[in-house]
Amino acid sequence: MSEFDDLTEAVPTLPVLTVSELNRMARRALESQLPLLWVEGEVSNFMCAASGHWYFSLKDTHAQVRCVMFRGRNQFADFTPANGDHVEVRALPTLYEARGDFQLGAEQIRRAGAGRLYEAFLKLKAKLEAEGLFDPARKRPLPRFPRTLGIVTSPQAAALADVLTALARRMPGLPVILYPTPVQGAGAGAQIAAAIRTAATRAECDVLLVCRGGGSLEDLWAFNDEAVARAIAACPMPVVSGVGHETDFTLADFAADLRAPTPTAAAELASPGRAELLERLEHLARLLRHHQGRRLHAEMQRIDYLARRLLHPAEQLRRQRLDLAALAQRLVAAARARVAREQLAVARLDQRLATPRHRIAQAQQLLDSLADRSRRATAAGFARQRLTLERLAASLAHLNPEEVLARGYSIALRADGSVVRDATALAPGDPLELRFHRGQARARVESTKPG
Repeated sequence: MSEFDDLTEAVPTLPVLTVSELNRMARRALESQLPLLWVEGEVSNFMCAASGHWYFSLKDTHAQVRCVMFRGRNQFADFTPANGDHVEVRALPTLYEARGDFQLGAEQIRRAGAGRLYEAFLKLKAKLEAEGLFDPARKRPLPRFPRTLGIVTSPQAAALADVLTALARRMPGLPVILYPTPVQGAGAGAQIAAAIRTAATRAECDVLLVCRGGGSLEDLWAFNDEAVARAIAACPMPVVSGVGHETDFTLADFAADLRAPTPTAAAELASPGRAELLERLEHLARLLRHHQGRRLHAEMQRIDYLARRLLHPAEQLRRQRLDLAALAQRLVAAARARVAREQLAVARLDQRLATPRHRIAQAQQLLDSLADRSRRATAAGFARQRLTLERLAASLAHLNPEEVLARGYSIALRADGSVVRDATALAPGDPLELRFHRGQARARVESTKPG
């Protein structure tokens, strides 16, 4: 045996894997060691497949990695990335077994920096909320019919055109005052706050709209400025916030008295609807005409009724004389009936009335009967008591010790006066005193016998 054969026998035999098994083991090792994590980079080679899945690469200055985001996940993204976009991806590192490619399975995507901005947003929101800036008790109701409407936005913003279009449709005659300010870019937050304070100082409007169209978190960031939130909270007139789309929330929304999902909705909430008011007015006019018609008809019927009751004074006197005669006849008949009833009652009472002598005789008979019953009851009671006393006396005589002694019995007493009940308790020579029915005797014990 050669030296090479000895070396071969000393090394343990390793299993032989297929490529599929190797890639599967590598994928499991990657997914178990690397959890979901955020990866930042620039999008390249972006492709949206016919199935709806996104395929792209993330790269930086030194490396790149393949990414896939399936349709079930990317449908919740608020934008579609393009080549060159700087993004952050929340993904699970894995291995595509079919080609052995390392890739990221994206679960969520956002523009780079949005995470840090959101964290800053949450911290500032918690701070202002702790101060009570967002307390619902501070919210004020909007006036139902504002005389003037103020708008804080950019003159070039599409939101201003939307607001004016909505106001022209709902209430064309409502005066509008624009407080122009940039709504995006460096220093926009301070300028928005200054515009709100200007509107508060001038006090020219009843309701103030703070609005801007939709955009990314960075585009809307000026409305997350602390100065803007504090200016809205300090504004003396009610403030309606209409910033971004329905899913966008800023600190201005929380500080405002009312939050609208869009600038158009803000204009609709702050202004009365001309069409609705006209329809309400027409409805009230119909109700007024209806009630007036019913009232007029009721008054006409009342006049007719009063006209029928209107008579000549002579006719009224004649009718009153007839009524008086009828009442007199009824009075006479009632008096006669009353007298007849009273006479009948007197006759009944007269029949029931007895002479005093008859009543005294009845009472005397009752008294004699009661006296006889009392005598008999007393005699019977004495007889029962006498029998009871004799029975008790006989029982007492049976229990009298003297009666027992009279029958020939005697009582043996010790020198201390105690009664002897057991012969075994005596000893020969003990003195005894014997008590008889008549008299006593002294004796001494000679012997005792038990039993």
